[in-house]
Amino acid sequence: MKLLEDRIREEGVVKEGNVLKVDMFLNHQMDVFLFRQMAKEWKKLFADAGVNKILTIEASGIGIACIAAEEFGCKVVFAKKTQGKNLDGELYTTQITSFTKGRVFDVIVEKKFLGPEDRVLIIDDFLANGCALEGLIRIVRESGAELVGCGIAIEKGFQAGGAKIRSMGVHLESLAIIESMTPDGGIVFRE
Repeated sequence: MKLLEDRIREEGVVKEGNVLKVDMFLNHQMDVFLFRQMAKEWKKLFADAGVNKILTIEASGIGIACIAAEEFGCKVVFAKKTQGKNLDGELYTTQITSFTKGRVFDVIVEKKFLGPEDRVLIIDDFLANGCALEGLIRIVRESGAELVGCGIAIEKGFQAGGAKIRSMGVHLESLAIIESMTPDGGIVFRE
């Protein structure tokens, strides 16, 4: 998606350790106009999937998922990384390793929010090694819901996550796939 790629080129900052900082428009300060264009693109890509629920993970995926849900006319469920006092009832739980945070999180969704009647599209901001996406896929499958696919804003194509998820037979659509990036600002996108 050219609009997203242009924003990454203009405002993205490559940090040591293959970290891409896009906090000016994606995951700290949010450009809702850009989110709407991304949502419209996912709506085209998953138009015939019958999406009735979007699943994401806190926190950076929530804003994008909400705008996408408006396009699909459905609800958003977000997996929580901590079990607060307001979580009650039965839970789906799995563990994920965050690439940027460098730690393991328990990820939790209350069972009442996902079930066999749901056709789930997972939406997230980044795909690097695929650990968060694998965890969300496990939750969808455990719930008995049908996973119709995954929509990712930015995929680091030089890391293993995209290939791993696609090898699982999952319909994965990333709006910008980075083939390589360097701290001096060199970002190359997949054609």
